[in-house]
Amino acid sequence: SSEDIEDVSLFDADDDLSRRSKKSKIRHPVASFFHLFFRVSAIAVYLLCELLTSSFIACMVTIILLLSCDFWAVKNVTGRLMVGLRWWNQVDDDGRSHWIFESRKVSAQRTKTSSEAESRIFWLGLITCPMIWVIFAFSALFSFKVKWLAVVMMGVVLQGANLYGYIRCKVGSRKNLTSMATSYLGKQFLRQTVAKEDQTGS
Repeated sequence: SSEDIEDVSLFDADDDLSRRSKKSKIRHPVASFFHLFFRVSAIAVYLLCELLTSSFIACMVTIILLLSCDFWAVKNVTGRLMVGLRWWNQVDDDGRSHWIFESRKVSAQRTKTSSEAESRIFWLGLITCPMIWVIFAFSALFSFKVKWLAVVMMGVVLQGANLYGYIRCKVGSRKNLTSMATSYLGKQFLRQTVAKEDQTGS
C-alpha cells in the first residue's frame, strides 16, 4: 500500500505530556553550555580585568581569544545543533563571494531535533551579549578609555556578525530585512484604512 500511515495517540493528555517533555528537554547540553560559556566569560573578564591583573595586554589577549572561540563555536556548531541554522561564505570559480544562509527543513517523517529550551538559550545568548558589548562601547567612548575601545569593538563586530547571520537564516535567505519591514508597515496601513472605511460605512 502506498498510503502513509500515522500513529495517533488515543489519549490527548498523554500526547501533550510527551510533547512538553520533548520541548523542555535539552538535547545538546554540551553545545548549550559552550554557547554561553565563551561569551559570558569574555564579558566577565572585561568587567573583572582590573581586579584580576594590571596587565592590559594579558586581558586584551584573553578577551580576544574568548571572543574568537565564541564566534567559531556559535557559527559552526551551536547554531546547527541547537536551532538547525547555519550561515557561511562561499567563493565561486570566478572569485565572487556569496553569503549562504540555511535553515533545516523538517519533514513529516523526521521529528524536530531542537527543543524550545535550547532555542530560548540560543537566542537569549545571541541577542543579549551583543547588546552588552554595545553598552560597553558607549561606556568606553564617553569615559575616554581609548585602549579598551578596540577590544570592545571586537566584541561588537564578532558577536554582531553572528547575530546578523542567524537573523538572516531565521527570516529566510531570499528576503531582505528592509523589504520585510516595508511590507509589514504597508499591511498595517492597509488594515487601518479598511477598518476606517468600515466604520464610516456603518
